[in-house]
Amino acid sequence: MSDAKTPLDEAIDAASDEVGLPTWYRSCVKPIATAPPERWPRCCDSGCEPCNLVLCEVARRALAKLPPAP
Repeated sequence: MSDAKTPLDEAIDAASDEVGLPTWYRSCVKPIATAPPERWPRCCDSGCEPCNLVLCEVARRALAKLPPAP
C-alpha cells in the first residue's frame, strides 16, 4: 500500500492550512469533497467542533485548487 498523497489529499492539506483546520480533522473533508454539493452537511447550530461549515469551506477551497476535469 502506498503512502503517496493524491492531488485531492494535497489540495485538502493546503486548504486546511488556509482555514486553520487541524491535521486530525482533515480526513473528515475527503468524503465531503467527493460528494455532490447538494449532499454536503449543513450547520446544525449545536457548536460542533469543527463545524460542518468549516469542513465544507475546506472542501470548497480544495476542489478549487484542482485542475478542471477533462
